[in-house]
Amino acid sequence: MVASKPPDEILPARRLTEEQRIAWLRLIRSENVGPTTFRALINQFASAEAAVEALPELARRGGRSAVKIYSYDDAKRELAAAKRLGAHAVVPGETGYPPALAHIDAPPPLIYVKGRLDLAERPMIAMVGSRNGSAIGQKFARTTAIELGMEGFVVASGLARGIDTAAHRAALERGTVAVLAGGIDRIYPPENEDLHAAIGETGLLLTERPPGLIPRGKDFPRRNRLISGISLGVVVVEAAKRSGSLITARFAGEQGREVFAVPGSPMDPRAYGTNRLLKQGATLITETADILEAIAPLLGRKRSLPDELAASDEQPTPEPMPEIGRSEREQVLAALGPSPVDIDEIIRATGIAPRAVQIVLLELDLAGRLQRHGQQLVSLVENRQEEF
Repeated sequence: MVASKPPDEILPARRLTEEQRIAWLRLIRSENVGPTTFRALINQFASAEAAVEALPELARRGGRSAVKIYSYDDAKRELAAAKRLGAHAVVPGETGYPPALAHIDAPPPLIYVKGRLDLAERPMIAMVGSRNGSAIGQKFARTTAIELGMEGFVVASGLARGIDTAAHRAALERGTVAVLAGGIDRIYPPENEDLHAAIGETGLLLTERPPGLIPRGKDFPRRNRLISGISLGVVVVEAAKRSGSLITARFAGEQGREVFAVPGSPMDPRAYGTNRLLKQGATLITETADILEAIAPLLGRKRSLPDELAASDEQPTPEPMPEIGRSEREQVLAALGPSPVDIDEIIRATGIAPRAVQIVLLELDLAGRLQRHGQQLVSLVENRQEEF
């Protein structure tokens, strides 16, 4: 039996204070602040509190007269709403935040979880597939989920119809995590109301979206990114040509996760996606042992949490913002264009101090003029270069 030791185990960190948690929430909910920008702001200003205070001036210097900042009262109300639902707002390094998720590119700075928080510390395998899964596909998902649970793994999925539902129900007794596209209280699809409630009691519900938010189309790919991010590997049981499960598999590949696919008949459109994944190099599986064999070398790794994302009760003193002249801003702007470029290349091309370059990029970001593509790649949003 495989030991149920969490992968990429993060060493314990101190919890955020309530005021720090409010500041983290205010920062991530503010206009033009996503996970990558959040991390860059924390890097530059040492704390969320200092970063929130710097937002108006940064946006102004980037060319925008005002930026919407999530208010203190709104943040308190959001946290109170989650508490009433029995959910916890957790950040990387705190109990309930899956360790593997903290190490993806641009991890969510804060997520909501409800249920058994200890499940977040155990190794996870994601299982996804067609919403209209075949009878044999759903049977395979149930059998595999039960056997993975017996080996100490938590089964993660997206609470969708078909394969997701079959996997969750089979894994419920031994541990399952449902990643939601909307708020932790939003049940989708409606027929999974009982399953949603059961997972909130004996499993774990997880989302990066605020309570009450109804999931929109663009929220499902974000959910898929978290499904793969919390897992060691993703098992795709059935997937049609345009299945959302293929998006999860793509994210898994980008995040360095194992991608497993169950082969199917070429005459069944639900096997199109899985067969294509196999052609692209996914690991073929016909039984649970295939998954266990591939995952075994990945168990038991330890990795420290990045300092800027570690929960801490310290109040660091931010460094004063460097003086940045007009010519330096113009050089950074000139080095940018519509095509993504690595930030290190901008630093080399301009010869400007890295911190000054990062500040200018944050200014453009908060003004809505910069797009971040992950892996330190950035580009200009507008087609022409404007003056500061």
